Amino acid sequence: VQLQASGGGLVQAGGSLSLSCAASGRTFRPHIMGWFRQAPGKEREFVAASIRSGTKYYADSVKGRFTISRDDAKNTVHLQMNSLEPEDTAVYYCGASNTVGLVDPRTLNYDYWGKGTLVTVSS
Repeated sequence: VQLQASGGGLVQAGGSLSLSCAASGRTFRPHIMGWFRQAPGKEREFVAASIRSGTKYYADSVKGRFTISRDDAKNTVHLQMNSLEPEDTAVYYCGASNTVGLVDPRTLNYDYWGKGTLVTVSS
């Protein structure tokens, strides 16, 4: 199973970027797909997650600005980021999990991770 993230780049504060993450692998149909980020000198933190059922989770810091969506037919998850702030600068990672049931995608140990994509927001 491989996760391939794309869409990072440099943007000015107030701008927008869209990240995508495609999961590939034989018969892989992730139940949970999420985004995390890690800023320089900081720990990796949760950003957003989407459950196959349709439930979505967001970190408080991105609510109202970021939108997660998924295309299960293509095993792809997207993160639309609007009103970007310099504090959003980080390497963004996508994760996928087959865990079902009562789990918290914000603290779950994901089964698979993609290589990060860098998002830089200039002030």
